[in-house]
Amino acid sequence: MSAKQNTLYYGDNLDILREHIPRESVDLIYLDPPFNSNRNYNVLFKDESGKEAEAQITAFKDTWHWNENAEKTYSTLVTEGSHQVSRVIGALHDFIGTNQMMAYLVMMAARLVELHRVLKPTGSLYLHCDPAASHYLKIVLDAIFGVENYRSEVVWKRTSGHNSAKRWGPVHDIIFFYSKTATYCWNAVYESYSESYLKTFYKFEDETGRYRLSDLTGAGTRTGDSGQTWRDINPTTVGRHWAVPKLPDGVDLKGKEESSLTCQEKLDILDSLGVIHWPQRGKVPQYKRYLNADKGTPLQDTVSDIPPIATHAAERLGYPTQKPLALLERILRASSNEGDVVLDPFCGCGTTIAAAQKLGRRWIGIDITHLAIALQKYRLKDAFNLEEKKNYQVVGEPEDIGSARQLALDDRYQFQWWALSLIKARPLGGDAGSKQGKKGSDKGIDGVITFIDDNSGKPKRLLVQVKSGKVKSGDIRDLKGTIEREKAAMGVFITLENATKDMKTEAATAGFYQSEGWGKDYPRLQILTIEELLNGAEVKMPPSAKTFKQAEREAETKSNQDKLF
Repeated sequence: MSAKQNTLYYGDNLDILREHIPRESVDLIYLDPPFNSNRNYNVLFKDESGKEAEAQITAFKDTWHWNENAEKTYSTLVTEGSHQVSRVIGALHDFIGTNQMMAYLVMMAARLVELHRVLKPTGSLYLHCDPAASHYLKIVLDAIFGVENYRSEVVWKRTSGHNSAKRWGPVHDIIFFYSKTATYCWNAVYESYSESYLKTFYKFEDETGRYRLSDLTGAGTRTGDSGQTWRDINPTTVGRHWAVPKLPDGVDLKGKEESSLTCQEKLDILDSLGVIHWPQRGKVPQYKRYLNADKGTPLQDTVSDIPPIATHAAERLGYPTQKPLALLERILRASSNEGDVVLDPFCGCGTTIAAAQKLGRRWIGIDITHLAIALQKYRLKDAFNLEEKKNYQVVGEPEDIGSARQLALDDRYQFQWWALSLIKARPLGGDAGSKQGKKGSDKGIDGVITFIDDNSGKPKRLLVQVKSGKVKSGDIRDLKGTIEREKAAMGVFITLENATKDMKTEAATAGFYQSEGWGKDYPRLQILTIEELLNGAEVKMPPSAKTFKQAEREAETKSNQDKLF
């Protein structure tokens, strides 16, 4: 498999950036890292090698900590980093101390240094963060990118107003926009006008269409042709001058250049086109600015027209920090072009990846959880009909039984999520993937597949249990009892070890599930080994399964699967 395709990487993004992403190879970076806000989805993980991978979020109760790894990273930044980075990180350490916030900033700084390295000279970075840490992060960004390459602080209103005890209601996020150099990609993007704005300003209409009136003069007098009389109107008498808009495209200038025309000649042309409004009272004309020729409002640094994803919105996939696709599309349109490479090192459920695919950009996504990688694979399939290995590659997931065993040894929860993703089962137990254990609220169930297989529309459940250690026939009896207790339709037992003869016999005693809609019987309790799944085995069940909420099918602006580097 070529390493130059659109790629999802599983692992700590710091390691991935250093080992896999070449210098100056990326056009645009968007990152939405954990905010250190003590929400219950901030967590530190271990990767397959057992090293602490302080990189990404999932649904656990934990947050950043100052530990040996943070201390080591801090030491590397101040002793081996650039002069500016060393001074800033050292000063923050002296001011903040060795606490969770400093651990967060140290880990972010190390990653931002690598992200700066992989950006092309014409590239840009957007860092999405919380106001609780944004002021510190801006200082770190200034040190790494240079204060001269700061472009914007974008405020996104992420929620509606609500009561907040003894303070202004916190309803916004911050998105910092930095470029690598003064020569960077920028495309003019326009926001649509609101209906209330249109009703207020575009309140005139003629045979050409809806329009508003704007001045043909500007403040201050001039001595050139802009200060001369036109149609018996002298703007200098009221302290103004002619300020003529650009002539419409396609106007016949009889071989002349527009720049060579006087204001009076331009005004004559505009009047002949019928785009000058002459008032019934008074004599100062105005320009008709038609709605169909108006592109809208240029991007401003306050985004209030893109709401958060509503609880029951079709776009919502159930990921705790999911951002609206429209927000990422706006960023990508402004700071990248078709065929450019877009990187998201904290890609979560893959909104950046989806926006890049839709707009014809090439993409790289990195995440430290197998749950997130699974979500992205399903989203790419549902929204764009893309297949792993055929249309993109995934690097870092187990590909053989040996690496699967290593993952189970390193982190059994990561192994569990990865195993569930092999059959597209949703993790069960509190928040997606929470460490609640077999005796918690999951009641012996690790995952679930919900399906509808008849005209009643009634959902049916297939329960999944994953085992990475020794297995016995009693495990199958327990799962059979769970299926009966939970009134589930079917069950699947996924095992790293081979199933014994007694286990297979016990599974057979569960009988069959009869799908009336498909007129077919399926084994009610199935045993699948990891080795079988890696070799292409599938669950035998009705084909209308719905696991995670299905992403809406997107129409790509341009299908682009070119090589990355």
